[in-house]
Amino acid sequence: MVNTMKILKKFCLDEKVALVTGGSGLLGRKICEGLLDVGAFVALIDVNLNEIEEWSAQLDIKKGQLSIFECDVSSDRSVKLCVDAVVKTFGHIDILFNNAATKTANLHDFFESFEKYSIDVWRQVMSVNIDGMFLMAQAVGPHMIKVGGGSIVQTSSIYGLSGPDNRIYKGSEYLGMEINSPAVYSASKAAVVGFTKWLATYWASKEIRVNCLVPGGVSSGQNSVFSKAYSDRIPMGRMAFPSELIPLAIYLASDASTYVTGQVISVDGGLSAW
Repeated sequence: MVNTMKILKKFCLDEKVALVTGGSGLLGRKICEGLLDVGAFVALIDVNLNEIEEWSAQLDIKKGQLSIFECDVSSDRSVKLCVDAVVKTFGHIDILFNNAATKTANLHDFFESFEKYSIDVWRQVMSVNIDGMFLMAQAVGPHMIKVGGGSIVQTSSIYGLSGPDNRIYKGSEYLGMEINSPAVYSASKAAVVGFTKWLATYWASKEIRVNCLVPGGVSSGQNSVFSKAYSDRIPMGRMAFPSELIPLAIYLASDASTYVTGQVISVDGGLSAW
C-alpha cells in the first residue's frame, strides 16, 4: 500500500537552506515563495533590492526564515563575500537556484538588431547569464561538499534549446518597447544547458545533483499582440504563469529527486513537442 504522507514528506524542505540568485525578479520571487511554503530557509540574492523589503514584509513566514543579500553575480569578489555571508547567517547551504539573468539597464540596447548589436552589451549579458552561474556554483559547491551534498537548479529558457520564431515578434512589445529575441539571450541560455550537464557529471560523486529548469514563454509585461502570437504556437494555447514553474523547482530541490541529475526539463505548454 502506498504511504502518501511518506512520499509527500520527500518534497518537504524543513531546515534546508536555499540560496536564490535573481531573487527580486518575477520568477525569482515565485521560487522564493515556493521554497518558503515548503519550509526552507531562503537567502534571496540580487543586485537590485528595490521594493524587496516591502514584498518580503507581506510574506507569512517565521522569523529568520528569509534573509536578503545584495550581490553582483558577475563579480568574483561580490559572489565570494555574499556566499560567506549566507553561510555565516544560516550555517550551511543545501540548495542553489542559479536563476539570475539580465536584460541590461538599457532595454533599447538589449533589443537592438543583430547587425548593430554591441559587443559590450553582449559581454554584459554573458557576464550575468552564464559567468554569474559559474561563479556562484564555484563558490557554493565546496560548502555543499562539506555537508555531504546538495541540489543545484539552473534556469535556462526554451530559446536555449531552439531558435525563436521571429514571425511572432512583428508588432510585439515588452513594457511598451518593440522587442525581439536577441542572439545573446539564446547563446547564454544554451550555455546554461551545457554547464548543467558538465557540473552534474563533475559533482555526481559528491552527491551534488545539478539540473536545468527550462521555462517556455512566461506572461510578464508583453503586449497582447505578442501574447496571442506566442500562444498560437503553443499546443496548450497560452503562455505560462510564473507559479506553474514552482512545483518542478521544488521537486528538483527536494529529496523527491535524489536520483535525478543532469536533466534539462521544459515547462513550455508543449512547444518543444511540435
